[in-house]
Order: sequence, then structure tokens, then C-alpha cells
Amino acid sequence: MTARPALDPRRTALVLVDLMERVVALPLEPRGGAEVLAVAEELATAFRRAGALVVLVRVERPAVTEQPPGSGLVPGLLRDGDLEVVKRTVGAFQGTGLDERLRARGVTTLVFGGIATNLGVESTARAAADLGYDLVFVEDALAALTAAEHEASVRLDFPRLGTVTRSTDLALG
Repeated sequence: MTARPALDPRRTALVLVDLMERVVALPLEPRGGAEVLAVAEELATAFRRAGALVVLVRVERPAVTEQPPGSGLVPGLLRDGDLEVVKRTVGAFQGTGLDERLRARGVTTLVFGGIATNLGVESTARAAADLGYDLVFVEDALAALTAAEHEASVRLDFPRLGTVTRSTDLALG
């Protein structure tokens, strides 16, 4: 993991994936959902304070009349000025208009956190890389169903797509 130079808040968005009540409550590794959520909330506060965009992604199952209990974002996470994206696939770009909404705001760098590291986060990040965004992954704001899945993404895949860092090494401004 490496430190990264200060990010320009006008061109950077924090993308938090699937921080929904039912997902945060799952048994996760290498850290629990409450720990991921705490780091994500600290990041969101810092990004908002710096004037950067916060994007909150959640999934809805297609072709069902009612979503499972706990399918909303964790209460209090979404704030005025944030962008909420509802996806119906593993990644957040397919059919959501996310790319267009980010480009309209001049965003070129995406900073990722969320659950699960190897599923929603990685799928969204791969699409973002294909679209030309610069990517940063905040390791302590990520978790998966197993430590092995998390580690494979963080150690093998994410370094090929962008920079892996910790929340304490991330600088805005």
C-alpha cells in the first residue's frame, strides 16, 4: 500500500458501494461491517468538508415487487449534495447513468470503499478503469465475505487498476 499525493476535491468523488443495512450486517472479513461503515463515514465527512462529491451506491434486485428488508442505505449515510445510485447489476455503471453524472461534474478520480471488495467494488472499479478514471482503493474501508477474497482484490487486482492506500494516508486538497 502506498500514500498518494493530495487529491483535487473538485475532480474527485468518493464512491461507497453497497453500505446497506443487510450487507453491513453480514459476517465479513478482514473486518466487520461496523468497522467498514465507521471508516466510510469518516471519509464521507472529510470529502464533503473538502467540497468533493460523495456517491452512495446500493443494489436493488430486478424483477421483484419488494426488496429484501435492509435494502436501503444505512440510515444517516446519505446527505444533501450526495449522489445516490441504484444499480441492478454487480457494478454501478451499467444502466445507471453514473458515468455521465460524474463527467458532468468534472470528476476524473474515484476513491473506493464498500462491501464486498471482490464483487460490487471490484466490478464498479473495473468498469471505471475501462472508462478512463483514475482509481484509489481505501483498504480499511473495504471488506468481503472471506479474507481470501478481500486479499486477492487488494493485493492482486487493485494495484493493476490504481492505487491502494489506507484512510489515514489519503489527502484531499
